Amino acid sequence: MKKHFKSIVKAALISVYIIFIAGSVVRMTGAGMGCPDWPKCFGYLIPPTEEEQLQWHPETGYAKGVIIIKEEALLVSKQDFTSSRYFESTQWEAYTKHEYAIFNVYHTWTEYVNRLSSVVAGFIFLFLLAGALKFWKENKKITILCFAAFFLMLFEAWLGKTVVDSVLKPSIITIHMIAGLLIIALLIKVLHIISEKKTAKKSYSRFFQILLGLSILLSVIQIALGTQIRQFVDEQVKIFGFENKQMSLYNPSMKFYIHRSFSVVIVLLNFLIYYKNETLKLKFKLPKIIILLLVFEIISGMLMYYSNFPFGTQTVHLLSGALLFGTQFYLYLQNSTLKF
Repeated sequence: MKKHFKSIVKAALISVYIIFIAGSVVRMTGAGMGCPDWPKCFGYLIPPTEEEQLQWHPETGYAKGVIIIKEEALLVSKQDFTSSRYFESTQWEAYTKHEYAIFNVYHTWTEYVNRLSSVVAGFIFLFLLAGALKFWKENKKITILCFAAFFLMLFEAWLGKTVVDSVLKPSIITIHMIAGLLIIALLIKVLHIISEKKTAKKSYSRFFQILLGLSILLSVIQIALGTQIRQFVDEQVKIFGFENKQMSLYNPSMKFYIHRSFSVVIVLLNFLIYYKNETLKLKFKLPKIIILLLVFEIISGMLMYYSNFPFGTQTVHLLSGALLFGTQFYLYLQNSTLKF
């Protein structure tokens, strides 16, 4: 286990980024409420594939917790039973978490795949914990960081339930995103500890370190603003429909203009990081990757604004931002080790 620990850390990190991708696809398709309950979906481990399965039927077996849609409302079975020839309201109770009672098979299965990605990540994190325990005597920091990442994953799972129960409340979605970035930071810190060579061949630059710290902070703020703007877009879609994507940013709030203007500052700052890496001859490779990620971020952002959100651009935009944060943070750790 200890021999393969680095691969497990990488797998855990990749699994978190996959959750980011799955989550962005859910938001891009408006499938966030595809499963009205949590952790099951309409009370099933494997969700229904057609609306007929969510309607009441006579002389049919129902398990406790199964959800049906009746008269545009969600009803939950109180216990295991077989229905009679006529509907009996005493066997059911209203679902009280929210009043969203719509079934869309594409939304349901998109959200279900999103949840499956979290389940897979959960198993990977269990392997991560098992491996981290092997380092307790050698380096307690590795064990503590891995357990912190695991407990944050549990928090994210609970928060995922809260997101559904709140019918996608913007503030909770933002916390959900920031917590995900924190998990990435913890895993990258572990990866840095077990990967970096002890002998430093580069010179430490305090100014370079300050630039990196500032770039990380701005990236987090920008991503948080992005989740708020995404919620505005979702609301516009509800009003005008997916067929009228040109209205997605109609009369946006001030947050959109701050987000757009803020991007200029971020681009200039990261180009300055690239410039300083070259002029100070620090010889880091990651600044080039940062510039590449910025290109993807800018192009996807422009396509969303000027081309009415082409399919996939939101996913590229979010993933580029999350990868940018991770790359900046790893570079920050690389430069910090040169100080000692």
